[in-house]
Amino acid sequence: MNTPSPALPEIRDESGVPASSSKLSATRPFYWCVRRELWENRSIYIAPLIAAGVVLFGYAISAIGLAQRRRALLLLDPVQQRAHIEMPYDIVAMMIMFTAFIVGVFYCLDALYGERRDRSILFWKSLPVSDLTALLAKVSVPIVFLPLITFAIIEATHLVMMLMSTVILLPQGLGSTTWRVLPFFQLSVVLLYGLITMALWQAPIFGWLLLVSAWVRRATFLWAVLPWLAICAIEKIAFNTSYFALMLGRRMTGNFEDAFVVVKHPHGAAVALVDRLTQLDPVKFFSSPGLWIGLVFAVAFFTAAVQLRRYRGPL
Repeated sequence: MNTPSPALPEIRDESGVPASSSKLSATRPFYWCVRRELWENRSIYIAPLIAAGVVLFGYAISAIGLAQRRRALLLLDPVQQRAHIEMPYDIVAMMIMFTAFIVGVFYCLDALYGERRDRSILFWKSLPVSDLTALLAKVSVPIVFLPLITFAIIEATHLVMMLMSTVILLPQGLGSTTWRVLPFFQLSVVLLYGLITMALWQAPIFGWLLLVSAWVRRATFLWAVLPWLAICAIEKIAFNTSYFALMLGRRMTGNFEDAFVVVKHPHGAAVALVDRLTQLDPVKFFSSPGLWIGLVFAVAFFTAAVQLRRYRGPL
C-alpha cells in the first residue's frame, strides 16, 4: 500500500509572500515564451538577412558605372534626383519586407501545428504557462518582433548601400551626393511607420493562420488558402463579381492609401510615392473602419486558437 509523502513546506520570503510567486512576475512567462519562439524559429531573422545579402550583392554589381549615372542624375531637377537615387533603397526595402511577410505566414502555419506534430506540446503544457500566454507570445512574433527585426535589417542594409556608394563615388568628387539628396532620418521614420501600420492591417491574416495551425491535422497551407479561394470562385460563378477577392487583396497590401496621404502624379513620372513626413496620416489610418473590423476578426481568430490549443492534443 502506498502512503502519501509528506508535503514539503512552502518557502516564503521575508514579506510572507511565497518565494516562487515573488520571483515569478506576471511578465516572466511571456518573456521566456518569446525567447523560446525566437530561439526555435531562427528563420525569423535569417531569411531577411539572406534577402539583404542577395540585394547587396546585386547592388554591388549595379555599382559598375555608378559615377557616370550619378553625373547624369545631377542634371535633373531635385525631385527627380531624389526619386532616382532613392529607387534602389525602396526596392531593397520592399524585397526584405516581402521576405519577412512570407516568413511570418509560414511561422504562423507551423506555430501550433508543429508542436502537435512532434508531440512537444505535452512538454510545453506541463510547464506553468497558460495557453493564453503561449499564444500571445506566438502572435507577437509576426505582429511585433518580425517588423522590428525587418526594420533593423533594412536600416543596416540601407546604411551599407550608402557607404558603398560613397566609397565608389568619392574618387570622382561625388561622395556626398547620396547623403545630401537622401534624408536618411526621414526615410527611417516613414519605414518604421509603414511597418507598424502594415502589421496592424495584416493582423487578421496572422490570426487566421494561427487558428488553422491549431485546428487542422495536416496540409495547413491548403486549409488556410482553399476556403477563401472557394468563396471567391462561388462569388464569381454566382454573381460574376470579385468583391471578396478584392477585399482579400486589399487586406494583404492595401493599407498604403489608409496610412499615407497619396499624392497623384502623372503616369510614368519619376517621383517618390512618399517623400516627406507630412504624407504620414495616422489619424486617417486609426479611424479607418477596415482597420478595426480586421482587428475584431484577428481577436476572434486568436481566441479560437487559444481554445483549440487548450483541448487539442498531439497528432
